[in-house]
Formats: sequence, C-alpha cells, structure tokens
Amino acid sequence: MTISAPRPSHVRHPLQLFTGGAWVEPSSASTFDVVDSTTEEAFLTVAEAQAPDIDRAVAAARAAFDTGPWPRLSPTERAVWLGKIADAWERRGDALADSWALESGVLRSMSVHSAKSVAGIFRDYAVLGETFVWEEKHTSSMGLPALLVREPVGVVAAIIPWNAPHALMAYKVAAALVAGCTIIIKASPEAPSSPYFMAEICEEVGLPAGVVNVLTAERQVSELLVRDPRVDKVSFTGSTAAGRKIAAICGDRIARVTLELGGKSPAIILDDYDVGKAAAAIARSAPVMTGQVCASLTRIIVSDKRHDDFVDALAAAFDAIKVGDPFDATSQMGPLAMERQRDRVETLIAQGRAEGARLATGGGRPAHLNRGFFIEPTVFAGVDNNSTIAREEIFGPVLSVIPAASEAQAIEIANDSIYGLNSSVFTDDPDRAYAVGRQLRAGTVGHNGFRTDFGIAFGGFKQSGLGREGGVEGLHPYLEAKTMIFETAPKTSQ
Repeated sequence: MTISAPRPSHVRHPLQLFTGGAWVEPSSASTFDVVDSTTEEAFLTVAEAQAPDIDRAVAAARAAFDTGPWPRLSPTERAVWLGKIADAWERRGDALADSWALESGVLRSMSVHSAKSVAGIFRDYAVLGETFVWEEKHTSSMGLPALLVREPVGVVAAIIPWNAPHALMAYKVAAALVAGCTIIIKASPEAPSSPYFMAEICEEVGLPAGVVNVLTAERQVSELLVRDPRVDKVSFTGSTAAGRKIAAICGDRIARVTLELGGKSPAIILDDYDVGKAAAAIARSAPVMTGQVCASLTRIIVSDKRHDDFVDALAAAFDAIKVGDPFDATSQMGPLAMERQRDRVETLIAQGRAEGARLATGGGRPAHLNRGFFIEPTVFAGVDNNSTIAREEIFGPVLSVIPAASEAQAIEIANDSIYGLNSSVFTDDPDRAYAVGRQLRAGTVGHNGFRTDFGIAFGGFKQSGLGREGGVEGLHPYLEAKTMIFETAPKTSQ
C-alpha cells in the first residue's frame, strides 16, 4: 500500500503540559508514542503526566475557580471568550483534519469539516450564554420574593476518548466554560492532538490562567483526577466498564458526574419498509469512523420471513465498500484506531462464528492491505440476541442481523440489552415510527436511518450513561441550582 502524503504532527508543544495558563515541563521524562493507524508508525510523542502533574493541574483549576475572574464574569462576558475560541478553531482546519485521520483512522474527506463543527459547538454555547435563563423570579410559599439562580458546579475533570476527541471534548469544555467552571482536560494517549490544540487556542486568545488545563495520562494516573476532592464534577466519555468504576468513585464522595458510555443500538425494520432501501441506509452509516461510534446501529432486527432478503442486500452493500488509506479520496472506510482494537474486533468475530451465527460477508483483514489496523465490513446473519456479538459493544464495522417473529418481539429484542443509547425504526409510516419509538428504551430514536443530534441532547438510558451532552440539556450538568428567598426583593439581580 502506498501512503498518499507525508503525515507530520501539527502539535506545537508535545513534550509539555498546559497548566495554569502556561506550557510547563512534566514531572518525569515518561512519554506516549501516538501511532498512525494506517502505517502503524509513531508520528507524535507526547508527555505522560504523573501524579505530581495531576496535582498541579487540579490546583491551578481550583485556584482559578476560587479566586480567579472566570466564575465572576457574567455569562454574556464568558460568551465573548467562547466566540474567540470558536474563531481560533476555524483557523486549525487542516491540523485537526489531519490529526483525526491519523489517530483514529477516520476518512480525511470526513475529518475536513471537523474544525467548523467544533467552532459551531462553541458558538452554540456562546448563544446560550446570552439566552439561557440564569436567574428565575419566583414567589415563595410564604409570599416572599425568591430567585432560582444557576451557578457553576466548580472544577471539572473532562476525560476524553480517542474516537472523536475534538467534538466530544468541545461539548464538555464549551458547556463548562459558559457555565463558569474551570476544567482539566485529560486527553487519551491514543489521540491527544485535539486537546493540545485546545490548549494552544487558550494560550492564543489569552484565556485567564488555570481556566483550562490539558494533560495526557494513562488510566491509573487519570483515576487520581476522579478521586481528588478538589474536583467537583467528572465528565467522562468511554466504555461502560470504565464508567461503572468512575460512577462508584464519584458516588463515594458525592461528586457530580456525567457519563456517556457504550451502546448496542438496535434498528427495527418494519414489514412495510423496503429491505433494499434499509440495507443501503445502514450500509452508508456503518463504515463511518470504521464503526468506532458508540451510537452505531449494530443490531438489525427484521422479520424472520424477510431476514434472508435483507441479509443478502446488506452483504452486497458491504461488499461494495472500498476500504483503504483514509487520506485517499476514493476510500470509503479507513482502519481501526489501534492494534488492540483490531484484536478485540477479530476476537469477537471469531466468537460470533463459534456461537453459531452465519458470517454473511467480511470477517477478516482486507487482502490488498498489508499494514494498518484494517478490518473488513462484516455482517452476521441469524444472530441470537443472547449471543456475545449481540450483547457486547464491538466498536467496529460488525453488524448482527436478528430475526423476529412479530413487531412486538422486535421491540422486546431491541430493549433486551444493558444499553440504551441509540435506535432507529424503519417504516414508511411516521406514526408507526412514533408509536414504536416511544416503546424503545433509548436516548435517541431515529426514523429510517442513523440519526443523532447533540444540539438537542445526546445520551443514553440504562448502562449507556448518566446525564446528557449538547444543547441546553448538556449545560445543566455544569450548573448548581440555588434557591434564594428574600424579605424584600433585591435590585441587583440579573
């Protein structure tokens, strides 16, 4: 395989940490190598934070919240800063597009729009700084003037995943900043570039010292952030297994927590919908980010009488997907992000076959690619919903087609999961889509395709998480509600 272009890193200070508004030397010489998922070669080395670095970052964020200007600015004033951050993100379009493709294997043709997307998130929260109701007037039960005010929760630890680090970071940071919080961003060792860009932008725009701090650490050291009593809230995106541990730690010390976790999202294809159209729609979304999307539709539930026709259509659509270099404009799917992720996907594919599911297409490494963490788009047919591949999040382009005897059983199968993140209903009748969708235990229900919208709210039922991200719903977790009851109404309220 020929690599289409040189792949340098755009990170300016990779061997330093961003703490207290400055680039500082780490406490040790430990580093992480960041690997290009297509070439399997390191293209970036970043500093690995240790316990003293965590302590220093938390102290900086705590001081910035307790004594600094940021929480004391009005939301409108903070919104101005978010606008500056948004402008700076737009200037980093190429850098962010390259880094996302390098680190996570995302198509460069997709990642080219990522900087504008991040800028849009900051602008949306800047608008909320102007329009959100930060103080509500009330009358108490005793007839006294009262206010319900929204204040920042405090110091936030934001733990960022490797699959879409820029956007998932932006939803946490933008909401926290407009709320008046200070924040420590803990980057993934596999994908630290966009958090580093965030630090560079904070320096560039002159954000007050300590408001945003950035470091990269492995799991054991990262846990220090979760346990630190100076951290008021933890916002985590990642696996459900890690989320359970974080929730337990936060529960022990009554820290606030938002968890955006795994999924095993169902798509129900009702009998009035054309199986070819459904297969085409699912085949369009399945290769996005090589299936490394928590909300991917990975359990496809179809009536048993149409099961084989649907499998044939989906397998044909998957066979047509061109897997290749994410920097090649003709590629339709790139590699998985890392070797251990490919190993996991291959292990679960083998387990699916061993447990009796029929492999309709894929299941191996593409023969024309001799390096890179590539896997073929894979479809299993006749899957039992109790099997491993139907229960566990695979985080790759592997779909399970599950037959159902009736619409009622299809809904029962869809809900028979520890997860409840995303879902979809395929039908030509929007009223049927509504009726079935209201019965699904999922944070999002799409109609005739993969659909999510962080601008409204994103998150899951059951073990897919706690809380929501994006939009007004994503702002509330960074705020505390305070009731104030007066003998005489103040003149100084907002």
